[in-house]
Amino acid sequence: MLTLNWGEIIFSVFTAFTLIQVFYYLFFFSRVAFFRRKHHSQTQQHPVSVIICARDEDENLARNLPGVLVQKYPSSSEVVVVNDNSVDDSKYILQELKKTFKSLNVVELTQEAKLITGKKYPLSVGIREAKHEVLLLTDADCVPASEHWIGKMQEGYHNGVEIVLGYGAYHKRKGILNKLIRFETFHTALQYLSYALAGIPYMGVGRNLSYKKSLFFRNKGFSSINHIPSGDDDLFINKAATTKNVSVVIDEEAITRSIPKTTWGSWLRQKARHYTTAKYYKPVHKFLLGLYFVTQFSFYPLLAGSLLFYNWKYTLAVFGLRFLIQAFVFFKAMKKMGEKDLWPWFLFLDMWMFFYYIIFAPALWKRPRSHWN
Repeated sequence: MLTLNWGEIIFSVFTAFTLIQVFYYLFFFSRVAFFRRKHHSQTQQHPVSVIICARDEDENLARNLPGVLVQKYPSSSEVVVVNDNSVDDSKYILQELKKTFKSLNVVELTQEAKLITGKKYPLSVGIREAKHEVLLLTDADCVPASEHWIGKMQEGYHNGVEIVLGYGAYHKRKGILNKLIRFETFHTALQYLSYALAGIPYMGVGRNLSYKKSLFFRNKGFSSINHIPSGDDDLFINKAATTKNVSVVIDEEAITRSIPKTTWGSWLRQKARHYTTAKYYKPVHKFLLGLYFVTQFSFYPLLAGSLLFYNWKYTLAVFGLRFLIQAFVFFKAMKKMGEKDLWPWFLFLDMWMFFYYIIFAPALWKRPRSHWN
């Protein structure tokens, strides 16, 4: 009678999962690490409408909106701010900014939309009010990393492109929580940007996202996801993106940065809300994301099991393969995305993802709250 050698079984699964992880790093994530912007023979400065939805964001508007309004962009541009039923001083701050910046167009909403949850109604109003075909979306708590943000993002448009994905990062602050937030944000961006570069786009983030107005109306706006509180960015892109109509912009001058959460509780609530839309993704995206999740989540427990119950030399050799590839890809990608200070911490941060998945996996089955801010 054959007896099972649990050490060999654990090591075999560990090796298989490691090879799957290596595949993701080499086939997907390396596309971001070695990204180079394509130079097109014909380029055009498209008129751009920047759209920002704000609800009770007076401090953020005062702090960040001037950074959007002073952009150096040679073609026509406007900034549409939809003030969504704010009860703070947002209205007065916007009135004062409008005296100085003629490109600012303020849309005041004073009634809630019925049966349309989340941010979708104010964003739809802003898109309808926009004068230009190219839309560039960001949030009130975001500030562009440079005065060339609009210009760099619109460079992603060339023949056939209707969606341009950018990177929405967070400001650097002291403390371990800041590193965890920024690494998770980098890790998410590494996935959606690399998938898009591989011709499998599945999401974007509303902190730094551009698409064409005609694409929005051709897909009937958010009508198919109006009942879902979140998803005005990732679910719309999941629906409207194709293998050929998406490009990405990876440039430190094209990044937007937000103020990160400063307490564990506020960050946990924010991330739990974001993950409630993943179950609505297309099957191929759920499969690819799910396979990566399972292999990454299981990697360190299987590493520990292999070290304890199998040959430690073979185990460390397999671990070393992934470690070297991961270190190189992360170094190149973090450097391109303005997060190179995270690299010395990457092994600790990668191990943290095991606990991160335990904390946030239940959010995949929860119903998100209906209020967007």
